[in-house]
Amino acid sequence: MAIALVLVLVVIGSVLFHVLSPWWWTPIASNWGYIDSTLVATFWITGAVFSAVVLFMAYCVYRFRHKEGQKAAYEPESKKLESWLTAITAIGVAAMLAPGLYVWKQFVTVPKDATEVEVVAQQWQWSFRLPGADGKLGTSNARLVSSDNPLGINPDDPNGKDDVVVEAADLHLPIDKPVKMLLRSIDVLHDFYVPEFRAKMDMVPGMVTYFWFTPTRTGTFEVLCAELCGTGHGFMRGIVMVDTAQDYTTWLQQQSTFAQLSGPAKVGVLVDRGKVTASME
Repeated sequence: MAIALVLVLVVIGSVLFHVLSPWWWTPIASNWGYIDSTLVATFWITGAVFSAVVLFMAYCVYRFRHKEGQKAAYEPESKKLESWLTAITAIGVAAMLAPGLYVWKQFVTVPKDATEVEVVAQQWQWSFRLPGADGKLGTSNARLVSSDNPLGINPDDPNGKDDVVVEAADLHLPIDKPVKMLLRSIDVLHDFYVPEFRAKMDMVPGMVTYFWFTPTRTGTFEVLCAELCGTGHGFMRGIVMVDTAQDYTTWLQQQSTFAQLSGPAKVGVLVDRGKVTASME
């Protein structure tokens, strides 16, 4: 009797903890409300199954408890029971998979008007690359990574000359504009994750993975690495700021392009007869 009561209390406590828990998702800031809905549906389905199984165990413990002189009936198999369990299990699994497959189709179908933004991860910082005036990102290669070219951008690709490079600094995005995040890692596994955006994806060295989303509210959001990537994993954080169109344009105009960063550096000036000329390396 005591064990049956404990099992019932476990179910009641689990349901109350889920419903009344103060710990929940951060307020969403992207178009991926479908992900929240899918997770809620999964919680309710698995919660219903958990409750039914544990309550059935409590019933069996109480109903078939030991009684003096009572003998248990031996029934090694039941085709009827097995058929019911198979059908109910199949329906439950399908109910969990169907919403996920629907959301996944949307997740991998990038809108044609989405702007490509590259995220480059390395122990333990985030860097970013945005297309320039031509609207295209230049090619890149991990073999080209150096102190002068930390993102490995191909210097021979004309499409990369005007690419905006944001090294180990904050990324800004315009509100209500779809963005395709191209994800690269130049050392180990990483995972670009902003909880408010919901979408996330592993970053695998040698591969370019991606996801897309549309920011739906302005604000400052923290970037986390959701893949264990070494001793500094917990400190691998960054910032994504979602701006109004005007603020985003202002920020973008203040950034440097790959051509500007890879050009000759000014190391001094020479003054001759009132004319100022730059001395180059």
